Amino acid sequence: MKEIKIIVVGGGPAGYAAAIRAAQLGAKVVLAESGAVGGTCLNVGCIPTKTLLHIADFYKKAAENLVPGVKVADVKLDWSSAQSHKDASVKRLVGGVTALLRHNGVEVYNEKATLLSNHSVKIGDKTCEADAVIIATGSSNSVLSIPGIGLDGVMDSTAALSVQRPPKSLLIIGGGVIGVEFASMFSAVKTEVTLIEFTDRLIPMADADISEGLRTSLAADGVIVHTGAKTTSISKAGEGFSVCFEKDGVQSAALVDAVLVAAGRSPNTEGIGLEKLGVKLRNGAIETDEFYRTNLPDVYAIGDCNGKILLAHAAMAQGESVAEHILGHKPQINHKVVPACIYTSPEIASVGLTEDALRASGAEYSVGMFGLSANARSLIEGSEGFVKIIADKEHGEVLGVHIMGPFATELISTAAVCMSMEGTVDEIISTIHAHPTVGESIREAALSVFGKPIHGIM
Repeated sequence: MKEIKIIVVGGGPAGYAAAIRAAQLGAKVVLAESGAVGGTCLNVGCIPTKTLLHIADFYKKAAENLVPGVKVADVKLDWSSAQSHKDASVKRLVGGVTALLRHNGVEVYNEKATLLSNHSVKIGDKTCEADAVIIATGSSNSVLSIPGIGLDGVMDSTAALSVQRPPKSLLIIGGGVIGVEFASMFSAVKTEVTLIEFTDRLIPMADADISEGLRTSLAADGVIVHTGAKTTSISKAGEGFSVCFEKDGVQSAALVDAVLVAAGRSPNTEGIGLEKLGVKLRNGAIETDEFYRTNLPDVYAIGDCNGKILLAHAAMAQGESVAEHILGHKPQINHKVVPACIYTSPEIASVGLTEDALRASGAEYSVGMFGLSANARSLIEGSEGFVKIIADKEHGEVLGVHIMGPFATELISTAAVCMSMEGTVDEIISTIHAHPTVGESIREAALSVFGKPIHGIM
């Protein structure tokens, strides 16, 4: 049988997952990555951000004596050590991915790649031929058209991860996932944080109850939040910055030591030969079908560059699926059920539809909510929040689960499994959940769909 050769352009979560899975299935795989393997997520995104969030949250609990029965005096934040731990964590994980690629026989080139045709790619000075090409070039920080945004010292998320010390005051432009995570992190280490979001609520794509709960949580941590506000200019003011913004027709200004622009991500699709080959783009992202095929035969696009779901775990799933598709296997992953996590304190996680989406569709649904103030494990952890389940009115099929509270990012995968199996609230209720756990609140939320929680009052 003929050996299939595949070239993967990009070594982030989508690219390395595709390369490893294709090699496991018997293909000869070449991967080109001009930077470090692991992409944005591993090097300047998910991993370093979560490392610093963990340290910041631990510092806050120690400094404010938030753990009952534990008194800590003279707590000091060693940001330099925090940065070293972050860098060491990233280095170890990059080394792990590199070793996995090598172990699976993937040939890795640390060079820039350009498509010459649908079966030919220039990698550095070498031209490589393949039966299929997988584009996995990821995304970059979006750039806004705001006067003064290019001033020296105005940071993006990459720069914010490497600051030598937390600023005394910080203004964050953007209330999406990136913005709120940095707001949570810096406020925990005593930075005075102001956050400006253009839409009328934080993380606007999330369920409205999650958005409101997060706003309340950040406000309790001292973060000043302005939603429905437009940043109009940034200018230097002494050693810091003056940021002007407009809300409800009123102009205001904030004087801060630092500015972070967290305006989302844009697909990396320029400079790799797509225009010349006529690969179709939409709003800068590569158009694909349900199998992630582009309009160019045998050329696929996965991960952030196709603009479908800008999440590392979705990118990895797409990578595995594409490898299986190219090599004649039927992909097993359910791409319709994709959880999303936000690592604020408390954590936030969601999967499935929001109430807004269901209301707009005209579908009939039921909602069950259970407050974690009545959950023993959450009380022990000293954290509150809620679990919200949205179910189909007629059959009780779970359509969406939204959690704000301790371990939310760990619990959401259980909800995703339930939804992948088209599970119902009755099936959740009939399953005995361990006690005391935060997870048992999922069952209580399911009971709340019928107005009959055991540990709550409706």
